[in-house]
Amino acid sequence: MSFSDEIRIISPTGWVIALLGGGLFSLLVFVMAHDAGMRRWPGVGQIAFFAGIPLFLIAALLLIAYINADARRRGMRYVMWTLLAIFLPNSLGIILYFVLRDPIPVRCRSCNSPVQANFAFCPQCGKEISSVCPACKRAVAPGWKRCAFCGGALPG
Repeated sequence: MSFSDEIRIISPTGWVIALLGGGLFSLLVFVMAHDAGMRRWPGVGQIAFFAGIPLFLIAALLLIAYINADARRRGMRYVMWTLLAIFLPNSLGIILYFVLRDPIPVRCRSCNSPVQANFAFCPQCGKEISSVCPACKRAVAPGWKRCAFCGGALPG
């Protein structure tokens, strides 16, 4: 999937929350700009503060909305992962999500139910999802000459 396809899974509510959060913070920063202490800052520092922090906040909120939508798509516990992304400090929840997330499920060609990508058979209808070893019945990747689990020879 391309980056634009991945961005499209963020819900409109997630976009609204991110933009409102960034806008409210920008308003707060604008009010702070009239503080005498802030006027003594160098121009580059003021620009970085006024533009950088709201953009960082918008990006963080969009990332949390992406985690919520992506966990739903993958059939994971999306509420738990969203809360971990929000409340674990130093972006640890976000990092953990991207390290531990499940693969995107595939659809069974027979019954169209979602199936984990590493399954050999559909748990709903029993049809074969991917090639299997004739000896141990485990899923094998295309192009393998021998089964990685039992060592048996694979056909063609």
